Amino acid sequence: MYEHRTHQPLSRRAFAWRLVRHGAFAAALVAGSLGLGMLGYSHFEHLSWLDAFLDAAMLLGGMGPVHIPVTEAGKLFAGFYALFSGMVFLVVAGVMLSPVVHRVMHHFHWAEDH
Repeated sequence: MYEHRTHQPLSRRAFAWRLVRHGAFAAALVAGSLGLGMLGYSHFEHLSWLDAFLDAAMLLGGMGPVHIPVTEAGKLFAGFYALFSGMVFLVVAGVMLSPVVHRVMHHFHWAEDH
């Protein structure tokens, strides 16, 4: 996926496009996760779409839910969605940081080899 350490580092333009691609993937993952949360909250807790959006966005953002679940199915969904949201946060952080970390490490190895 990335260039080998024996290859020259990417140009700034190519690196910017790599960042855009990673950002687009992360945005799609967050949007899909938000949609999944909205569907779950509206189905299991019978929240309006706006309230479901609020709860899902707050969980994905790390703030916690606004509405306290009242149904057993809603409580299970909220718990699993909270765990899922934590994993999404870690994956998005990794996706966004990996090109930058790779570029920094590549420059160190490229400087040593050449």
